[in-house]
Amino acid sequence: MTCDTVPSITRLNPPELGTPPGYSQIVEVTARRLIFIAGQTALDADGHLIGNNDFAAQAGQVFENLTIALRASGCTAANLVKLTVFLTDMDNLAPYREARNRFFSSVTPQAAPAVTLVEVSKLYGPDFLIEIEAIAAA
Repeated sequence: MTCDTVPSITRLNPPELGTPPGYSQIVEVTARRLIFIAGQTALDADGHLIGNNDFAAQAGQVFENLTIALRASGCTAANLVKLTVFLTDMDNLAPYREARNRFFSSVTPQAAPAVTLVEVSKLYGPDFLIEIEAIAAA
């Protein structure tokens, strides 16, 4: 499956809402397909946790898994319109943003989907520190 058509994606940041760092307040989409990507954790293809007690390594694996999921749909980070990010510790916000910015900068123009980020008490696996679900448009 490929992204045979380019969706119309308009990212807006009304001045009354301020300009957020690295994401958009509003994303308006006209597309033929919507791709819903299940929450991605730091598991590799063999189901092994990457980065036990290492948030940066886990975040890197999560974004690698998102890349793989997008590629399977014929898409890239440029097609992302919404992320929901779950962290078990908001103190990891800075390394999350570093990994996110590297991932978004992998495409031109740099991707900037709408993002919701929340701290949760725990995730599916007891050693998971981050999980991200996504919606892409094609």
